[in-house]
Amino acid sequence: MNPVTYRPPRDRLWFVRSRAYTVFVLREATSVFVAWATVYVLLLVSAVLSGNLPGFIAFSQQIWVVALNVVALIATAFHSVTFLNLAPKATVVRLDGWRVPAFMIQGGNHSAWIGLSILIAYFIMRSP
Repeated sequence: MNPVTYRPPRDRLWFVRSRAYTVFVLREATSVFVAWATVYVLLLVSAVLSGNLPGFIAFSQQIWVVALNVVALIATAFHSVTFLNLAPKATVVRLDGWRVPAFMIQGGNHSAWIGLSILIAYFIMRSP
């Protein structure tokens, strides 16, 4: 005969009780939109390489695709910011035995992100 062990019911909203857990779950949920953005770019590359760019543009102009891409942009930005904010907790940088403060690591990460974004935007938006 097997004894029955007590298992308390699971709380399905366990992450709502703490702001840190809520941000964690939201960041993990935004990975779906990051995956969509990756698939969308791969579809664009495939359309360019196969010569079917007009078909891709027609697909991209559908209202649900535009709405999905707007949500994906917001979700990807949130995912990126929260990821870059976690970097000082995941890595410890030491220079001559001195630990680099978290705000300097975060500042460097965010500055690099903004700088690369501006550089990419420049090359994409410049007139031919």
